[in-house]
Amino acid sequence: MNKTLLAVGLVLAQMLAVNAFAQSKGEADPAGAMAMPAAKATPAEKAAAKAARKSEGAKVAKTATPGDAMPASEGVAKKHTKAERKAAAAKRKAEAAAAVKKGEIPAGEK
Repeated sequence: MNKTLLAVGLVLAQMLAVNAFAQSKGEADPAGAMAMPAAKATPAEKAAAKAARKSEGAKVAKTATPGDAMPASEGVAKKHTKAERKAAAAKRKAEAAAAVKKGEIPAGEK
């Protein structure tokens, strides 16, 4: 009986000691790497902040000119017609084929 009580007592002491030494010193972040947790904002505070941001954005949008942040558009994305582009591609292809035939450009990988 004494041996059983002694074994149970040692096991309980070990379990309590592990839990006692596992406790921290009360600091969540001793190195100070993380910010302190902030209080949650209430829905009213969120709505007020959103209204302030919206009004500020509207003021900036009204006063800003298009040339401030973005470059002026050239107007048309494609300057040449499809037929002109095809003709230019065919010309480049023919020139490259002639250069390969003369040996100026090596054909393929060696």
